[in-house]
Amino acid sequence: MIADSATQKNIDSIIKKALPQATSYEVYRNLVRELAESENTTGEKTEAYVGYTLLNNKRMKRWDKTLRLSDEQEQEIKAFGGKVIWLVLTESWCGDAAPILPAMNKIASLNQGIELRILLRDEQPKLMDHFLTKGARSIPKLIILDAITMEVIGEWGPRPGIAAQMVRDYKEEHGKLTAEFKEALQNWYNKDKGQSALKELIELLALENIGDSSDL
Repeated sequence: MIADSATQKNIDSIIKKALPQATSYEVYRNLVRELAESENTTGEKTEAYVGYTLLNNKRMKRWDKTLRLSDEQEQEIKAFGGKVIWLVLTESWCGDAAPILPAMNKIASLNQGIELRILLRDEQPKLMDHFLTKGARSIPKLIILDAITMEVIGEWGPRPGIAAQMVRDYKEEHGKLTAEFKEALQNWYNKDKGQSALKELIELLALENIGDSSDL
């Protein structure tokens, strides 16, 4: 993302106001769990979103337990010497967030220089609109901040490159994503075992100057 000085000042101001509202991964997981148990959801209160939140709670519980990093991946994460804030926009009903947020948390838990913070998209429309993906408010959206200067140094999301291409191809052929496709996408995430997201997120840490990865 390249912004002129006026736009950058506006983004900086929005982020400064939003950050105090961001929660830890643990707090977010508790929120999703409580919503699922009470048959509720973040965002628009629809029956579909309530159902997705219930599913995502189960999925995230599974991902938190089963996601594994290789020794090499752990070494790469621990070798990161910077200090960044990974600020993520998401919602409890977001299917892509179910496997991706646990991956982000696994990475952040291995390096104190990575602080994972989470915001709800629909509570932060001004911030979200500065980080659109091809004009859409796609989530989960990772905004990478320098923890010292609070400068935006990169972004990623809403899904790994292979999954993103699957979505583009399906939309081109069918016009919109169907329930059947969303189920197929979750099956892909299960078979992938989180490795595509882990690979791309770890690669962000390896870059000397973290650039815009929003098209991945």
